[in-house]
Amino acid sequence: MDQRFAISKYPDAAKITSDLDKLIKLPIYTIRPEVLKAYEEDYFEKKCRKSKNMIEIAKDIIPGGVQHNLAFNYPFPLVFTKADGAYLYDIDGNKYYDFLQAGGPTILGSNSIEVRQKVIELLNECGPSTGLFHEYEYKLAKKISDNIKTVEMFRMLGSGTEGCMAAIRVARLATKKRNIIKMGGAYHGWSDQLAYGIRIPGSKWTQASGVPRFNFRSTQEFFPNDLQDLEKKLRFNSLRGGTAAVLIEPIGPESGTRPLDKDFNKGVEKLCRKYGALFVFDEVVTAFRIGMAGAQGYFDVSPDLTVFGKIVAGGYPGAGGLGGKREYMKYLSSGIGGSDKHKKALIGGTMAANPLSCVAGYYTLCEIERTNAAQKAGQIGDKLIEGLQLLIEKYKLPFIAFNQGSICHLETVGTMHFSLDWSKPWKIPGVLVATSERKKEMEHMGAAYMAEGIVTLAGSRLYTSAAYTEEMIKDVLLKFEKVFKNIAIKA
Repeated sequence: MDQRFAISKYPDAAKITSDLDKLIKLPIYTIRPEVLKAYEEDYFEKKCRKSKNMIEIAKDIIPGGVQHNLAFNYPFPLVFTKADGAYLYDIDGNKYYDFLQAGGPTILGSNSIEVRQKVIELLNECGPSTGLFHEYEYKLAKKISDNIKTVEMFRMLGSGTEGCMAAIRVARLATKKRNIIKMGGAYHGWSDQLAYGIRIPGSKWTQASGVPRFNFRSTQEFFPNDLQDLEKKLRFNSLRGGTAAVLIEPIGPESGTRPLDKDFNKGVEKLCRKYGALFVFDEVVTAFRIGMAGAQGYFDVSPDLTVFGKIVAGGYPGAGGLGGKREYMKYLSSGIGGSDKHKKALIGGTMAANPLSCVAGYYTLCEIERTNAAQKAGQIGDKLIEGLQLLIEKYKLPFIAFNQGSICHLETVGTMHFSLDWSKPWKIPGVLVATSERKKEMEHMGAAYMAEGIVTLAGSRLYTSAAYTEEMIKDVLLKFEKVFKNIAIKA
């Protein structure tokens, strides 16, 4: 194991893919209906009454009752009031193991006291935002640049979505080319041009309600782990405006839910050089979680631009940015406007690089580095997955558990392993029905985990942090076993 990184052994992507191919052809294995009903009545209805009442009230003024895509869970969203290390507490006083980790940014554990103290000091002296330059803008940018070698310059933005938007604008200015190619199934935020091919490969515009189709004229997707498909798209584009950039999530779409071969990133980089496209790494999840050098350090590649989010503010708001090689980052200087030498991308954000976000981000990265938090979280991820695999074997379930360091996956129904093949349109309705049915059962599994005191991301992904101990993981596995004991083939 390379001690600089969280991944002790890279997963066998080909085997996992083969296992997932088999999983989606099997009947659905899920929580028994009578057990799910007991969880609903004995846990959610009796022990989560304040949450249920608050969500009902919230629905009158907040569409759907919640503000965040990750906040919904079956049978109703819970209201959380306290976060501390490895734990979350809801408004009813129930305690949970936190494997959502705010979607991934809290590698140190939730609400780190070391970072919190620095934020409080800032608030006492400066306040969260001035609209003017603050010294920690430089300190955070320097910290990122010192650790990720391709980031010669860095510009803070408000989110990973904004970072991806900035990347494609810079790429088009730098290359004078038009088209953008992304990995099918990957999520690069919710901007118009990149709301394409998300969730499942081949989905094209089907997941982008409210976005006119003409916005996707210059956006394409290629099938994950398929260099031949990517080159086919690049070659085709060379005849119609060229390719400005190829965007990928380095461990696979949706944080590695469909994992990539270890040498795949090198193959993508080689093709980008061959066809003159910028190589863009979306490290919103992986930067500093895989290691201080990012996923690009682990895979030994040299992206032209790197998108940041989540972790660069340590779980505080305003977490996003774009970094990269100086020759490309020059297109972000001064924001709006032009010069005699080159045009500048239209980029803005009143709250971007606010003092609060920069202080929180800087001290988060310092603490991750000082405590080897990424490596510790990765080791805990190994323990969790090893335990889940033993339980899966014990109860003879078709489930698949694997991890890329502290990014852990527990696939029970394979909802996101489906794809749409537009050369066989008659099969598409069946795929859409299957994914809808399996998503529902994934939510039921997530509810069972929640009732046992485990918060996951959509019932299929778990992020570990350095706040976990091996003793905690033993307790977590006992809770998972209570669920696994009650799995049956859906009637």
